[in-house]
Amino acid sequence: MKQLVIATQNRNKFREMKEALSDVGWDILPGYDFPGIPEVEEDGATLEENSLKKARMVSEFTRLPALSDDTGLFVDALDGKPGIYAARFAGENCTYEDNVRKLLGLMVGVTQMKRSALFKTVITLYYPGGRFRQVEGEVRGNIAMESRGQGGFGYDPVFLPTGSSRVFAEMTLEEKNRISHRGLAVQKAREFLKGA
Repeated sequence: MKQLVIATQNRNKFREMKEALSDVGWDILPGYDFPGIPEVEEDGATLEENSLKKARMVSEFTRLPALSDDTGLFVDALDGKPGIYAARFAGENCTYEDNVRKLLGLMVGVTQMKRSALFKTVITLYYPGGRFRQVEGEVRGNIAMESRGQGGFGYDPVFLPTGSSRVFAEMTLEEKNRISHRGLAVQKAREFLKGA
């Protein structure tokens, strides 16, 4: 069976990706299972640059095809922040809760009507030898007034997708994967993997 490395150290993200790619006919491996795999500094100016850099470095290290994503949360009331810095919005080594707390703190006094946001994911499939494909998924929504739900990770407790009464953290993984930014990007990546 063909092998694909998911270029992440994030076990929650790996679980979500593996679930979404379960029937593509590839053996899905976590990057963190490869001893000595380099920690990739996300110093690109865009989601596309960061996603490509991670996938390329992991593919070159493992000598296997690699899939990487980079995700940003763009909040209109905060002039697009946290943007590409969503994972480290509250500083280096911050927790998901730190990021959510900072986001909600900056939005105190912002009414529900003005809490619109865009979640965007760019996925790179990188093959040994340098060939790669990029796809993206995005979902519009609002930032909830408070943290809700027990599932998911990252900003899932406060992201309310348009048309839903539930934040991502209140959905099952299957429900979230059907409509989320990452889920939509993964659906596009699945088509390439099935045909590869």
